[in-house]
Amino acid sequence: MEFCPSVKNILLLDSEGKRIAANYFSDDWPTIGAKEAFEKSVFTKTQKTNARTEAEITIFENYIVVYKFVQDLHFYVTGGEDENELILATVLQGFFDAVAILLRDNVDKRGALENLDLILLCIDEIVDGGIVLETDANSIASKVAGHSMDSGASLSEQTISQALATAREHLARSLLK
Repeated sequence: MEFCPSVKNILLLDSEGKRIAANYFSDDWPTIGAKEAFEKSVFTKTQKTNARTEAEITIFENYIVVYKFVQDLHFYVTGGEDENELILATVLQGFFDAVAILLRDNVDKRGALENLDLILLCIDEIVDGGIVLETDANSIASKVAGHSMDSGASLSEQTISQALATAREHLARSLLK
């Protein structure tokens, strides 16, 4: 197990550093206060950087932190100081891409809060107990979508309801322009 790629935490914060979603996979932060302090300090250290086009990597308090910002969301993946940065960056990219697929490229705070269940399921599909399970965004998104579908609805009804949801989104966007 010591040679398996591992993650200490996955964080999704808003543009003010407040937690939207977080999952900790180690006991490095034993209390809620310690977790909140870590989130605040990592946000403060990274908020002035320009991690919008591609992921950035930094060392913070003996941890490797890989992060990426999109609109008003800040995505973070933290690993131990001996962890491979490329693996952490791949986990981050898989997490971000899966969220983008599930939110239909409407990746912002409002969309994240409205679909928090999907985001938390994404994290669960990517990492279990700190061990990286999956990094392919399409695979993650399809598993999460499979979990979230109404098991009582037939496949054709699910497809129709998805089409109606998409049509409703397009109508709302056109009315807001």
